[in-house]
Amino acid sequence: MRLEQQTVGDAAIRRFDYEDATTFAADIGDDGEVDVVGDTAIVVTGDTQYDLSLPDGEAVTAFITNGVLTIEVKR
Repeated sequence: MRLEQQTVGDAAIRRFDYEDATTFAADIGDDGEVDVVGDTAIVVTGDTQYDLSLPDGEAVTAFITNGVLTIEVKR
């Protein structure tokens, strides 16, 4: 599954492929929380939860800063 087809609320998630990693970013407009469990990123904003499928990778880093969700999957 390709993440650019997924959304968090009204925010589309953009995918950036690099040589050693794939990065996903979305301006969700709110501070929230993100956690990664297996191949799923769980994003919570307000009272709403979004589950995002991630591609296989060796390591995943996910965070939200100033309302911007960033997920990096290293290969």
